[in-house]
Amino acid sequence: MTGDGFERERKFLVAQPDVALAGAEGAVIAQGYLDNAAGLSVRVRLVPGRGRFMLTVKGPRRGMTRREAECPIEPDVAELLYAACGPHVIDKTRYPVSADDGREWVVDVFHALNDGLVMAEVELGPEDAAPAVPAWCGPEVTDDDRYYNDHLAHHPFTTW
Repeated sequence: MTGDGFERERKFLVAQPDVALAGAEGAVIAQGYLDNAAGLSVRVRLVPGRGRFMLTVKGPRRGMTRREAECPIEPDVAELLYAACGPHVIDKTRYPVSADDGREWVVDVFHALNDGLVMAEVELGPEDAAPAVPAWCGPEVTDDDRYYNDHLAHHPFTTW
C-alpha cells in the first residue's frame, strides 16, 4: 500500500516458480475473509512466524487501484476474527523476490484448496510507470477478479 491509502498492484501467474523462488525465504500466511458489505473486502491476516496480525479493508477495484486501510491487531483478536471467517480462508507462503531491475515483488504459493496456484504481485506508487516484468512471470491477471484473494477464499482455484 502506498502512503496515500491506495493499493496499486499488478498481478501475474508465475510460469517458472523454481526460477522465481531460487534462494527466497517465505513466510506462511493464513487469511480469512469476512462477509463483504458495500463492495468492501474485509480481511484478517495471520503471520504467526513473524508476529504479525492485521485487519485490512479494501474498497472496490478500479483497474489496478483500490482504496486500502490496514491496522495491526492483537493475536487473540486475530484468532477470533479468523474463526469467524468460517471456510472463507486461504493459506499461502509468501516470498519476497527482487527482480533484475531491483524492484521488489512478492510471489505467493497457495496451499490447500488453492493448491497449484502461484502468483506474483508488484505494488506501484502513484507515479510509477509500468514495471519491467521478470522473465519468470506468465500471463498478467490484474483484470481477472478470480485471482484476487477474497475471490479465492470463496471460490477456490481447485474448483474452477
